[in-house]
Amino acid sequence: MDFRLDEDILLLKENIRQFIEEEIEPYSMQIEEDDHIPESIIKLSKEIGLFGLSIPEQYGGLGIGMVGKCALYEEIGKTHNGYTTLIGAHTGIGTVGIVEMGNEMQKQKYLPDMASGNKIGAFALTEPAAGSHATNLKMTAVKRGDKYILNGTKHYITNADVADIFTVMALTDKGKGAKGISSFIVEKGFPGFQIGSIERKMGLRGSHSAELVFEDCEVPVENVLGEVGKGYVNALKILANGRAGLAARNLGSCQYLLDLSIHYATEREQFDVPIIDHQAVSHMIAEMAMEIEALRSFTYRVAWMVDQKEKKIIKEAAMLKLYGSEVYNRVADRAVQIHGGMGYMKDYPIERFYRDARITRIYEGTSEIQKNIITGQLKKNYQK
Repeated sequence: MDFRLDEDILLLKENIRQFIEEEIEPYSMQIEEDDHIPESIIKLSKEIGLFGLSIPEQYGGLGIGMVGKCALYEEIGKTHNGYTTLIGAHTGIGTVGIVEMGNEMQKQKYLPDMASGNKIGAFALTEPAAGSHATNLKMTAVKRGDKYILNGTKHYITNADVADIFTVMALTDKGKGAKGISSFIVEKGFPGFQIGSIERKMGLRGSHSAELVFEDCEVPVENVLGEVGKGYVNALKILANGRAGLAARNLGSCQYLLDLSIHYATEREQFDVPIIDHQAVSHMIAEMAMEIEALRSFTYRVAWMVDQKEKKIIKEAAMLKLYGSEVYNRVADRAVQIHGGMGYMKDYPIERFYRDARITRIYEGTSEIQKNIITGQLKKNYQK
């Protein structure tokens, strides 16, 4: 395995690092207070190509492999997590379904606008009765002539309020369980489709999650994504592909918190010495650094496996999602402890990262579901 980055990726990584430091970080507190990402930031993000990371060059994207993409996600993760979620949800689960499973007509129709950021992508699987139990969908899709009629509700859908293109899972055959689920490309303006209530969340301010309501929504037959009945398989592929990117964003946030903690512990004195010289603090920093380095190796190994396209990575992707989110939460907790009272204050970024970290153990598959997936895959391998 070779994780070395080529010169083009290294240059882009440096440009994104500079972009994050100069254009995003100065607005982090404003995003937190306003619960809104300024349009000027979105415009600049479009100009440097951030919305096209996952999209092939022939459709206007950057055409970057997963290893390179993770290198860029790592930089993006070092700023406000609401912003990173907007970008990550679009370039990850919002677009990879069309890239990987769309036909040529679908790709030509949707990907250029998604690559430019003129149209934002979102992924809609979760329902009130189908969160961790993802096969328990209630939303239906009934074929009538040259259209499918969708009825039902989705909730907690990231980017819903700003998205234009949705990858939506629905039941086309109630009697077949998971094999009766199909995936559809739904446009914001389709008749019978509307955005419902926007949720109020603990963290990720600036990145909004909302309800989607489908009431006799008309979706053309040509907007079926992949084969009819393969929607659940599609969803698993999309989520597995996206988990390396999510881990890379978590990795960037962890590194940012470690850097802040080392700086603070070096400058802050107690009992006449910098607190980094106290064993309790130095051990916390050592543990943070060790887990971050392990996460970095694991992230790029799984990213390399995605690029090789040689075998299924369901187990490895689940392990990475689980490990990355757990490490982020432990690192954020230690960062608060090292900063003491300052770490609990809203005037500093530490408490924001602490709140934002918590969702990573829930969204895109809870930690408990990842353990189920891992054990299930191990059991299958053992039986073989």
